[in-house]
Amino acid sequence: MIMRAFKNICFFLLLPALFIACETVIDPRLEEAEPILVVDAWINNKPEPQVVKLMKTQPYFDNSLPPGVSGATVTITDNQGKVYNFTEHPTKAGEYVWNPGANDVFGQSGLIYTLRIQNGSEQYTASARMGRVPPVDSITFRLEPGGQFANDLYLAEFWAVDPLEPGDTYWIKTWKNGQLLNKPSEILLAYDAGFSPGSNFSGITFIAPIRRGINPFETDENGNLLSPYVVGDSVYTEIYSLHEASFNFMQQVVVQTDRPGGFSELFATPLANVSTNIIPASPGARKAVGFFNVAAVSGNGRKFKSLDDVSN
Repeated sequence: MIMRAFKNICFFLLLPALFIACETVIDPRLEEAEPILVVDAWINNKPEPQVVKLMKTQPYFDNSLPPGVSGATVTITDNQGKVYNFTEHPTKAGEYVWNPGANDVFGQSGLIYTLRIQNGSEQYTASARMGRVPPVDSITFRLEPGGQFANDLYLAEFWAVDPLEPGDTYWIKTWKNGQLLNKPSEILLAYDAGFSPGSNFSGITFIAPIRRGINPFETDENGNLLSPYVVGDSVYTEIYSLHEASFNFMQQVVVQTDRPGGFSELFATPLANVSTNIIPASPGARKAVGFFNVAAVSGNGRKFKSLDDVSN
């Protein structure tokens, strides 16, 4: 009995020390790698300036904006020989811009585009095909009754039909009241009218989970879901075509950024670098990261004016 009591006393004396140990701040010192080129080149056919951003990587714990890369030469050429020259912005280092003329847009679906970057003695290249994109026919609202212990939910839903032939990939972006839904959990990708290749959803209306993936979900102080949209809100949805390599890249981005956190992080997919299609094209050129895609875009929007807009 005396020995058991002694053990219990020791346990309670050591318990506070364990909690103090858990609060110890660890300041890891990581070896700094040599900065490499980062390419952000997501081009589309909307009638607006198109931008290629060149930056340098920086240390992991550096929270400042990555430094822009000035003085580079940036062009994009299609497989019919047309050249788009991107000139550096006069006040934004590292931003290279192509401005469309009157009644002009970038690119044409079905053509292959090649990005070329000359940065000092280093050259880089990347290629992507501009895919097709179906029109967003309409957006509707519907009611999902909440019952006694939950809120009524007004859900938005976009309607579009994937083209008949398989192999189309998309990034679906949505704006609520003019604000882009850009959380990692709100990145919405589609392969044909479904989520992945091999699902045989080509040539049909996008499946319901994708159509309804444009709803932002938040909770109140009691943990109850709030209605994604209420009367007075507006919603605007765009579909961007993706090169298949770009679709794979975006899937990797979702895996690496939409982390579960907490205890479940122990069983999550390990952190890893995502892929790139930026290829060094000159002797001695260091590797680069980032991605190049050219997209056709369609869009549609609607304002939730009254409860009469809700379909059954």
